Amino acid sequence: MSGLQCLAQEKIWFDKSKYDEAERCFYEGVNGVPSAPQENDANDFLQDVVEARQAVQQPLAGVKSALQSGKAPRPKRPRERKSSQNASKSEDQSELVSRVKSLELDNKNLHKVVDDLRAMLSKLESRLSGLEKSPNQAPKAAAAPRAAPAPTPKVVVEEEDDDIDLFGSDEEDEEAERIKAQRVQEYAARKAKKPALIAKSSIILDVKPWDDETDMAKLEECVRSVQMDGLLWGASKLVPVGYGIKKLQINCVVEDDKVGVDILEEEITKFEDYVQSVDVAAFNKI
Repeated sequence: MSGLQCLAQEKIWFDKSKYDEAERCFYEGVNGVPSAPQENDANDFLQDVVEARQAVQQPLAGVKSALQSGKAPRPKRPRERKSSQNASKSEDQSELVSRVKSLELDNKNLHKVVDDLRAMLSKLESRLSGLEKSPNQAPKAAAAPRAAPAPTPKVVVEEEDDDIDLFGSDEEDEEAERIKAQRVQEYAARKAKKPALIAKSSIILDVKPWDDETDMAKLEECVRSVQMDGLLWGASKLVPVGYGIKKLQINCVVEDDKVGVDILEEEITKFEDYVQSVDVAAFNKI
């Protein structure tokens, strides 16, 4: 049995690639996947393979039919592909490869530019954070320029008179001394008329009782009974401390030269039946 007869009796599914390609195209169309140029080239290549398989299958089918009828037909030559089509496909593939290579090169260059920009941005952020941490430290180069020196006035030397007054100098000195003394007296008189500034302070005192049974009205009366020159009592209120105990918080204005905090504390703590301690809550100059 010859080789053609063996091939004629073999059962080969030559159209399998065609059905596989049709199934793949169907699912791509359903899923909305666009076909790329490379896939189109692959489809053309597969189509050529299918045509070649069909060209091989046709003589095999003729051999098989001839064996069945007892005649051996002349084998037909497979259809040759056109050389121009092969050349165009090879050119398309080479162009596609060159475009892919150029795109890869551009991608590398873009990655390098992005990395450089990121490095510059990190440096700028570090410098900005350093400037924010020390805003008061100004660089020496940014120091204020020195003021230009004032131009020296030109001294004009006048020609001296030949006539010199030897007897008028004493009179001029006496007149200048008299004017100076008069101005000093006027300044002293103006200063004496101005009222002297009196330094005052505003003080808030916390007066604490012994217990919750202490009569706070009587305690406040005792505190206000302290009278001194330069002392003026103000508003007061009761502030709860805890466990039912309240302290007296009272405001007063004193003249610093006449009344001191120590004197106030000593005078208030003399009322031992009502006052346990005295603390200064606030002290402000007026």
